[in-house]
Amino acid sequence: MDEELDRDGNTKEGNEEGKYVIKFRPRLYQERIFYNSRNKNTLIVLPTGLGKTNIFLMLSVYRLNLYPGKKIVFLGPTKPLIEQYKKAFLDNTNIEEDAIAIFTGEIAPEKREEEWKKSKVVLSTPQSFENDILGRRISLKDVCLMGFDEAHRAAGNYSYVWIAKQYQEEADFPRIVALTASPGSTLEKIKEIVQNLFIEAIESRSYDDEDVKSYIKETKTIFVEVKLPEEFIAARDYLYKCMKKRIISLKAIGYANDINPSALSKTRLLEMQSEIRKEISDGRAEPEAYRAISLLAEIMKIQHAIELVETQDIYSLEEYFGRLQEQAQKGQSKAVKSLLSDPDFKSANYLIVLESEKKRSHPKMDKLREILKKEFFDENKKLDSYINKNDEKEGQGEKKAIIFTQYRDSAVKIKEVLSKINGLRPVIFVGQTKKANTGISQKEQKEIIEKFSRNEYNILISTSVGEEGLDIPKVDFVVFYEPVPSAIRQIQRRGRTGRSDAGKVYVLTTKNTRDEGYRWSAFHKEKRMQRIIEELKKEWNFLKKQHDSGNNTNHNYKEANYIEKKDANEKASIIADFREKGSFVLKQLYNNPDIDLRLESLKLGDFVVSDRVAIEFKTKEDFINSIIDGRVLEQAKELKENYMKPIILIQGENIFNGNRIDKRAVFGAMSALMIGFGVQIAFTSNYEESALFIASLAKREQIERKGGFNPHGSRKKSLLSEAQRYLVSAIPGINSGLAEPLLKHFSTIKNIAEASVAELQDVEGIGKKKATQIYELFNARFELN
Repeated sequence: MDEELDRDGNTKEGNEEGKYVIKFRPRLYQERIFYNSRNKNTLIVLPTGLGKTNIFLMLSVYRLNLYPGKKIVFLGPTKPLIEQYKKAFLDNTNIEEDAIAIFTGEIAPEKREEEWKKSKVVLSTPQSFENDILGRRISLKDVCLMGFDEAHRAAGNYSYVWIAKQYQEEADFPRIVALTASPGSTLEKIKEIVQNLFIEAIESRSYDDEDVKSYIKETKTIFVEVKLPEEFIAARDYLYKCMKKRIISLKAIGYANDINPSALSKTRLLEMQSEIRKEISDGRAEPEAYRAISLLAEIMKIQHAIELVETQDIYSLEEYFGRLQEQAQKGQSKAVKSLLSDPDFKSANYLIVLESEKKRSHPKMDKLREILKKEFFDENKKLDSYINKNDEKEGQGEKKAIIFTQYRDSAVKIKEVLSKINGLRPVIFVGQTKKANTGISQKEQKEIIEKFSRNEYNILISTSVGEEGLDIPKVDFVVFYEPVPSAIRQIQRRGRTGRSDAGKVYVLTTKNTRDEGYRWSAFHKEKRMQRIIEELKKEWNFLKKQHDSGNNTNHNYKEANYIEKKDANEKASIIADFREKGSFVLKQLYNNPDIDLRLESLKLGDFVVSDRVAIEFKTKEDFINSIIDGRVLEQAKELKENYMKPIILIQGENIFNGNRIDKRAVFGAMSALMIGFGVQIAFTSNYEESALFIASLAKREQIERKGGFNPHGSRKKSLLSEAQRYLVSAIPGINSGLAEPLLKHFSTIKNIAEASVAELQDVEGIGKKKATQIYELFNARFELN
């Protein structure tokens, strides 16, 4: 039975010496959410800035006091987020720093294993935590509370899904708390998260809820519309002509008959490409399928160019055209070459170059300058039609702003323009991936945030990396350089202002373009999300029954596995290379009750199942690529030098479909592998079959054959054993099945040769007739016929 709480969210004993406590006074809605989340796996939906992390801190203190010998785990998608969690625990609870551990890929697995043993709170990226579960370096039995931040990611194959399943099955006292600003805008998406994270209740709030209103300041959203110049429209029209020609070509070869050019989304184009690739993979595709894929690739590039001319700046479009030219020159893409040779595409490019030479920019850039001058310096009264003067703040220090933009090229141009305005100190804030001469490390990201907090910068120009989770200091206003069609991203962007003082959100929108569609798409998705959540809460009994049914199944499955493990006589061991740690095959093997999986650093192969069998695992794409670059032959040579029976396991259906290599080359490589190197090749369709195949090999080698186990191979020993087995099996009436029992009983061939008929009969399977044959073979005088 749960203990009674005091007002601060601690147990009544929580303020006694040795108990954990929080060091802040919770807001009313935080107290209510905390109280309702103690006894159920809960999805907590709160807009950015309302203190989701504080609720998790309250639950952490409560659970640690309730289960003193257990641990708390809090998962977040990035290292900066993990570091923020640590700061939150240190600032807001009395948990000591040496009891809090951070797990990321930068920390060695052995070090994480040590930290696990002595920590009360573990803050980890999901990939690192998943690897530690697979490597059995940690025990989920020890965890009494698991937090999933940015829980909208818990879909598909994301690590959260598998971790939650393992935790729910293995923990002694499981409790899950999932945190997000938006779980999705469709019933299917939200239900997927609910099911994947074993959610039993939803707690949500919006800025309009009565118990929230008193804690927040008004955030005013101002839509600032601009008109696309005639020259930009002309360039866009050429791009539309270019696209329509390709749609006509698609229809001519039997594809895209239901396509409406004016409502063609990137999502739909990707779906079509995926459908065609599947047809090719399944061997059902028409000869024109490859042409269709190329045309779709061209259409997507045109669509991107149209989006840039409508919503971004000439600089962004010029940079994009330049990258296409570079790809064409390097011969990287037939689709690009075809596109650049199109007269309409050339015309669009020519118009953009002319506009660039005239130093023209998208009208959004001019409007952005107006907004910033108005906000920072009270200049440029043109914006009075958008802003009520009474909203202006007086007597406050220097303002700060965040400008969100979809594209790095736009961020670069915005910084260039704003840097010329006296008093503005802009900085670009993007992700780690190096693109177009941009990209900053997580360390650099942290430094930028700190400098922004100290007013060394007063404008942060951010791509999507600044939307999710990061502890960016409060700002006076936010500018969307373009609307985003995602409810999640809109909520996250908007939540960066209005936390402690009234804030503003400016949304720059180009009339009669996709900007308007994106604006309304996000609006309706957000409203739909709120409506669905409320409906789910009202109808929760139905969902809870479904969930409980699933839990009962899982519980029974867990018990069945436990019984099976107890009753099993032997388990086979499999050593997997730790670099295969993200593989779904590993997850299947981990859940197999007959297998003891260990992760190690293997010099050769991906899996080792005995002293003579190592497996090199490849997807069909990797296998083809390894033939092209010659890697597979070198791998086969090294495997054969160290293992008696190396195997290459190829996963994927129809290996020849969808690949750019001639079948004769594939068959030639396979012949060389099997005959030239003596490497066996096996095929599976999916990761489940691959795991079953590897497990079967391990059981055959270790349990049935009772073979030794050496992950690094024992080639020389295996060669001698195989030769001995071969010689004895050549005795008339003795097959390979009897050769091994004979060798095991007598140890050497010499002892077999010197054995009497009676002694030979001591071996199981050897009767008087066979014993006499063996004796005569070694003792009868040779006579030449």
